[in-house]
Amino acid sequence: MKNNPVVMDRILTNHTSFIVDLELNFNITFIIGESGSGRSTVFSIIKEKAVFDKRIRCYNYLDKNLNYKNAIKRSKGKLFVIDNADILLDDAMRQYIAMDPLNQYVIIGRNPTGLMLGQDEIFEMDSLTKDNITEFHLRNSF
Repeated sequence: MKNNPVVMDRILTNHTSFIVDLELNFNITFIIGESGSGRSTVFSIIKEKAVFDKRIRCYNYLDKNLNYKNAIKRSKGKLFVIDNADILLDDAMRQYIAMDPLNQYVIIGRNPTGLMLGQDEIFEMDSLTKDNITEFHLRNSF
């Protein structure tokens, strides 16, 4: 279900020699890509930003928070960044996220099935290194 972002239309942050600049046009942005493309690096940098920006919540399979499903369902006005979504999200949670009008999602995984996404909502991580600074952006995958 396509909705405009409900929390933010851009994530811009940096860490040491990395810059993350992600334009978010919909309430669900799905990021695919090969291993080594920078997806987990971007997740880690956004997770660091979330310490200071309480609108952002980050989850991956390494988190000890087994109650993340309830946390998502109880939230309003949050941007959830979910890494390793293929491991973390079951079919019921994918369906919930697809219909959630109160929160926004950046989902990192390989399989967008069950999220009811169009091709324009699925992106690949794109990076460019110049002067020892790597910038991460999104590019349409289709």
